[in-house]
Amino acid sequence: MMRIARRAEELGYHEVWTFQRLLYPRGHSMGPVYRSVHDPVVTLAYLAGVTSRVRLGVAVLNMPFASPALLAKQLTSLQLLSEGRLDVGLGLGWMREEFVASGVPFERRGRRGEEFIHVLRRLWSEETVEHEGEFYRLPPVHQDPKPAVAPPILLGGSAEVALRRAGRLADGWISASSENLDRIDEKIYIVKEAAREAGRDPEALRFVTRAVTRVRPSDMPGRAPLTGSFEEIRQDVAQLEAKGVTDVFHDLNFDPEIGSPDADPGESMYRAEAALEALAP
Repeated sequence: MMRIARRAEELGYHEVWTFQRLLYPRGHSMGPVYRSVHDPVVTLAYLAGVTSRVRLGVAVLNMPFASPALLAKQLTSLQLLSEGRLDVGLGLGWMREEFVASGVPFERRGRRGEEFIHVLRRLWSEETVEHEGEFYRLPPVHQDPKPAVAPPILLGGSAEVALRRAGRLADGWISASSENLDRIDEKIYIVKEAAREAGRDPEALRFVTRAVTRVRPSDMPGRAPLTGSFEEIRQDVAQLEAKGVTDVFHDLNFDPEIGSPDADPGESMYRAEAALEALAP
């Protein structure tokens, strides 16, 4: 982690990203890439201490798995320790086993998430917070210290209701790893339209794409976006920018030649560093 984050900073990358997976149900069809995942808040706190400029992002923390008070405290600490370099992606979760393990009902996730964001922002900004909601309660409390600058909140989700929620409430939207990148502009349009309807500036929003990147020989027939030679991948990134994407982060975990538990660790690291060099901004 330290090696990649420091090299990314040296090469001029704007940000490094990680993700959350609380549990892996036995026999699940997700595949082994999700089997072994570090806690993202702990990971980013570590990287904050070994870097000085590069931003630190998570895509995404699932809100139902923690209380807003606990997450507000953790993220404030990370924002302060990193001197304001944190980007917070938040999601609703989708795997029922993780909800069971967290003791939270699967239903009404959207309403729960909206209330969570409301409480989170109040804890970051108000001297005293008292809240009596459908899902969360706070007696009159202080939570200090507060972030000097609240970290941006970016929301995940692909359904129209989730896209519109991002436009109404968030500082941007994060696409899923399974997103159809050929049509991502259609979802960006929905987010922007919802922001406009809410009286917000749609051009101020960020649109972050988790790019499943696979380095392969050039001119592959029927290649998917971000699969191919370094030059083809760079061209794909430029096309994503033209569609309205503001941030692309390359995720090599989904390449079985690199991210599979069966892949050779030394070879995987060699190929990851080669990609880091070749795809630098």
